[in-house]
Formats: sequence, structure tokens, C-alpha cells
Amino acid sequence: QVQLVGSGGGLVQAGGSLRLSCAASGRTNSMSAIGWLRQAPGKEHEFVAAVSWRGTYTYYADSVKGRFTISRDNAKNTVYLQMNSLKPEDTAVYFCVANPKTNVYLTEYAYWGQGTQVTVSS
Repeated sequence: QVQLVGSGGGLVQAGGSLRLSCAASGRTNSMSAIGWLRQAPGKEHEFVAAVSWRGTYTYYADSVKGRFTISRDNAKNTVYLQMNSLKPEDTAVYFCVANPKTNVYLTEYAYWGQGTQVTVSS
């Protein structure tokens, strides 16, 4: 089993920045990829970004490319999501997830952390 603990959400004005963190514990040697999904009010879960646990592959949704950067610190078993140029449409609950069941861009992941709220005011 893998446990994920996310943190770093909050309230920010449009154009501002936030950084999310996700600390992984447990059987981290079984992890293939880790990242974030988000869910806006009344909407389905949406893929945001992911990074391979080994190697250097990163994956981004088109809606966040060029604004969000995902990075990984394996020594700390922690992954970060730097979110810049935030927009009101980025408002959502962000979930740290690991080990996609099929395609990394889909929303079926084996492990989920608790959500953290990100609110971007206009």
C-alpha cells in the first residue's frame, strides 16, 4: 500500500501562485507515476499533471501547460506542483494520486490522497 498526504492549497488572486506538495509513504518502491487530479464543483475529476516516479517523464493537461510545473524529490518521497498564473477556472479540490491503472492522462489511479482546496478569485 501507498499513503499520500497532500498539502499547500489556499486562496489566491488570479495571476498568483501556489505550490502543492504530496508526501508518499509505504511501498513507494511500487510506484510508477504520481501526480494530481482536480475536481471543480459540479464537474468530474480531471487530470492535471503527473511525473514518473523513476526517470524524467512529465505529463500535463493542455489547460495547465506552461503555467504548472511538476517536480519530484525522491529523497524526500515528495512531489510538488508549482502553479503559476492561476486562473479562476483552476479553482477545484486537488487530489494527489499515484499509479495510474491504465493511461496516466485518465482519472483511474490506484492510490489517492485527501483533497486540498485551491480557490482562485477574480
